[in-house]
Amino acid sequence: MSEITIKPLADRVVVAPSPAETQTASGIIIPDTAKEKPQQGVVVAAGAGKPDEPMTVKVGDKVLYGKYSGTELKWEGKDYLIMRESDILAIV
Repeated sequence: MSEITIKPLADRVVVAPSPAETQTASGIIIPDTAKEKPQQGVVVAAGAGKPDEPMTVKVGDKVLYGKYSGTELKWEGKDYLIMRESDILAIV
């Protein structure tokens, strides 16, 4: 994954969301209007953390996050989410 030039502050991270599923396990094609927002992605940038709480996630971690977490951001033609580390539910 290419390096991003955004440096999040404090406990924020920048996540590149995984692409939405285009087909079900049984082979049914999902139309664009029925696709759900992805809830997993890869951390591409991470802040330093709060003074009393170091960051748990690091660049390259594949993470799960809430469906409506973060703020959508388009940077250099790519879609990202910027969110607090507390919005991340798990590292997978």
